[in-house]
Amino acid sequence: MAASPFPAYVSTRGSSPDVDFVGALLAGVAPDGGLYVPALWPDLRETPAPSGGAAGMANAILAPFIGDALEAGAVGRAAARLKDQFFHPETTPLVELEPDLFVLELFHGPTAAFKDYAMQMVAVLAKAALAGLGERLLLVTATSGDTGAAAVRAFGGMDRIDLVVLHPLGRVSPVQRLQMTTTGAANVLNLAVRGDFDDCQRLVKGLLAHRALTAGRRVSSVNSINWARLAGQIPYYIGAAGALGSAASKATYVVPTGNFGDAFAGWAARRMGLPMGGLVAATNENDALVRALETGFYERAHAVPTTSVSMDVQAPSNFERLVFEASGRDSALTRGLFEDFARHGRMTLPAELLAALRREVSAVSVSEAETAEEIARTYGETGRVICPHTAVALHAARRLDRSAGPVVALSTAHPAKFPEAVEAALGFVPERPPQLDGLEGRTEVFETVDPTLAAVLAAIG
Repeated sequence: MAASPFPAYVSTRGSSPDVDFVGALLAGVAPDGGLYVPALWPDLRETPAPSGGAAGMANAILAPFIGDALEAGAVGRAAARLKDQFFHPETTPLVELEPDLFVLELFHGPTAAFKDYAMQMVAVLAKAALAGLGERLLLVTATSGDTGAAAVRAFGGMDRIDLVVLHPLGRVSPVQRLQMTTTGAANVLNLAVRGDFDDCQRLVKGLLAHRALTAGRRVSSVNSINWARLAGQIPYYIGAAGALGSAASKATYVVPTGNFGDAFAGWAARRMGLPMGGLVAATNENDALVRALETGFYERAHAVPTTSVSMDVQAPSNFERLVFEASGRDSALTRGLFEDFARHGRMTLPAELLAALRREVSAVSVSEAETAEEIARTYGETGRVICPHTAVALHAARRLDRSAGPVVALSTAHPAKFPEAVEAALGFVPERPPQLDGLEGRTEVFETVDPTLAAVLAAIG
């Protein structure tokens, strides 16, 4: 998997010029409204076995995506954050709960959620890119909780970067909110939006396309619409496969899904040659993806509040990347479908495309009652306390036939980030890890805004 000097990135909608890694990182969304994907996927079979644990793995996987777009050593410094900023020697340990049922623990980073893994690396890469250009960057991000907290921790206080975080008012856990609003960093602006996550995501896309805001300045996003964020999630799938050994080729990965970024990272790992038995997107009651794959009709609806708040998404942005790939990279089809979706809030998937999508991924929905039952069952059978997002994945994982191969549920957050949901299921509040200590009592700084582009622009100033 030798790195080409300047690996190119193309838009899913086909009407924007190709860019290099720095262009994809610092733009986030392509000018035509599409999402960037590699023009050519690297091949894992050409990669020498990496050394150096998780950091070595990440360095080996990310280097071909970046090529010579950044100064020598930037990727290595970014990957080193997986050792320096994480609270477990294995970074993302794979734990077997019972025969052939595993959880991949992704919550040992500085904000106790899986978003830390990529975000810590992207911050270093962005800093290197801006230093090379001598420019400043306005970063905007929508969050259902964990992305914002991870972004604040990674980018707070960083030179050359201003960070704006939009979260849905009253729809993140108190711990998630405090992680975002008590930073004290002068370069962070927190906005609580009177709406849901999909409103926040829509506003971010509006900001990225706003000509007056972007005139003469760099504006990007650190949501998983940004290719660098998504690429940074690929290595832990490869690490999990290494831990499974000879069983990896038959393993099915069950991913708790909101914006479909983590699931698409698994798809990307498989596209690069990672042996994999299957990929399942597990949603909560916000089941737009499930309905799309079942019926061929993809429709936006208001997100329903659940205990797995980070998954309360009804319009997952990364579904566009999957449509582009499953359609044989038909950018005209992709553009037409998602422009219709933007205008009307719905679209119908052609039969051939729907069949192709079903070959790539399956999706299931897990109810609130089933989520609580899974938290109680897992604790009763294993003594392990899990967060509601992990419970969604585990409940879906138990439905699968493990005689065909092992099943890996991604465990995306520490249960202490969602104490109310855990206490309701188990009768006690989970113990906090060190990285969540000391949040209460700090001064919160945020501004509440209406879910309009004008209100957000006024707040940014």
